[in-house]
Amino acid sequence: MKNSITVKRATAPRTTALSALAPPAAILTALVITWQVAVTAGGVQPAILPSPQRILQQGWEARTTIWDNTLPTLQETFLGFAVSLTVAWTLAILIDFSPWLRRALVPLLVASQAIPIIAIAPLMIIWFGFGMLPKVIVIALVTFFPVTVGLIDGFNRTDRDAINLLRSMGANRWKQFVYVRLPSALPSFFTALRIGIAYAVTGAIFAEYVGAERGLGIYMAVMKNSFRTDLVLAAVAVTAFVSVCLFLLTYVAERAIIPWHSKERRSWHG
Repeated sequence: MKNSITVKRATAPRTTALSALAPPAAILTALVITWQVAVTAGGVQPAILPSPQRILQQGWEARTTIWDNTLPTLQETFLGFAVSLTVAWTLAILIDFSPWLRRALVPLLVASQAIPIIAIAPLMIIWFGFGMLPKVIVIALVTFFPVTVGLIDGFNRTDRDAINLLRSMGANRWKQFVYVRLPSALPSFFTALRIGIAYAVTGAIFAEYVGAERGLGIYMAVMKNSFRTDLVLAAVAVTAFVSVCLFLLTYVAERAIIPWHSKERRSWHG
């Protein structure tokens, strides 16, 4: 009896993962098949819309070049997102500890999102050149807001009864933060993290597209100017794959850091 329960518990996460992946995989497969049939039957020129088969074939032949351009994009994404997380955590903690800073900074944070990145990115290239720094700044600007807002919201969702209990035991503001406010904010943080990491890859591609020496963004721009639509779409597919992998990685990190929340979420969904 005990062995059967253990087996069920071990296979449950695997079954849940498969059931979650099956619907999007089925839809994606249907879209690819429809695309292939439509392009082949319609005789569409590859320069206009290549078939999935051609994209896969040409992308595989150019795999070394694509990989060489993927690495800089990954480096920029990780570094820019690390800067973004540092800024987001710092701002959120300061805002949580200081009502005055909340009133002063929150309107500025909201106003910062009205700045068009499409106008700022070229200026970053002018000011800082074609190196990594302008890309890191663009990624940080694109991603810090959702993470900051997620953390602020998480801190605000703290159980007031737990805070009052700690106060009655003589806990100071810092201990209240460490033992109650921080753990309660982590679920909201990981939700915002998933949004931010998707924006990070997009921000890196856009920054490279504006101007770079290497990277998937500049690779797409060069291939577009060469009318190699197949290789542009191959690079797009690689970008999408990287984004999905990073997105899924946030779930792995969430389960490792706050396993209690993952169990609660599974119980909510039955």
